[in-house]
Amino acid sequence: MKKKYIVVIIICLIFSIIKGILTDDLIIGGTIVTTGLLNAYFASEGKRINYILGLINYLLMSYVAFKNNLYGMSIFYIGIFAPLQIKGFLTWHKNLDENKNVQVKEFTLKNSIIIMISCVIASLILGYLLTCIPNQRLAFLDASSNCINLCGIILMILRFKESWWLWLINNFLDLLIWICTVINKGSYSMMALFVSIGYFLINIQGLIKWSRKAKKENKKIFL
Repeated sequence: MKKKYIVVIIICLIFSIIKGILTDDLIIGGTIVTTGLLNAYFASEGKRINYILGLINYLLMSYVAFKNNLYGMSIFYIGIFAPLQIKGFLTWHKNLDENKNVQVKEFTLKNSIIIMISCVIASLILGYLLTCIPNQRLAFLDASSNCINLCGIILMILRFKESWWLWLINNFLDLLIWICTVINKGSYSMMALFVSIGYFLINIQGLIKWSRKAKKENKKIFL
């Protein structure tokens, strides 16, 4: 294992332990922070281990979302996002380069526009359905976050760099959701907020690295 990976893992563990102690949420919250940050980091590095970490993270996040009456998010996490981690792990295994890093692709502008419009329509439909569930909070934010997240996961599995743009948009929505939940003193919400902030920083790195990698690999294809 590279030294930088060991350093990142140690930093994430220390950060998670400190935040877990300060918020009296070491086990569930600390594990969410650790797996969430490492999942995003190793995805930005193109390493398959991100899917193992992602599986653990989504199962725990499903529980937290359920405790905070975010039922749409909870259902998506455990019913869709978690199984997709297994799919992603197997798909990436078939598309690794000589350095065991995943090979990257990129969209045309037309495809990007279609994806964005589809996310908006799906978010509106799901948001309306969630408003029909008693005690559901932040229905349209919940729906938008889940739809964008789902598209991002699918694009990540298919190795498209545009997945990172969706992660950044989803980050913004997640931050709004968890800030509101923290204000309302929701269960485990502070740890979920810390994860969202960490995701934002790592997603910027992922977008930069995958964009550079896509340019290099496209040059190889068309030479």
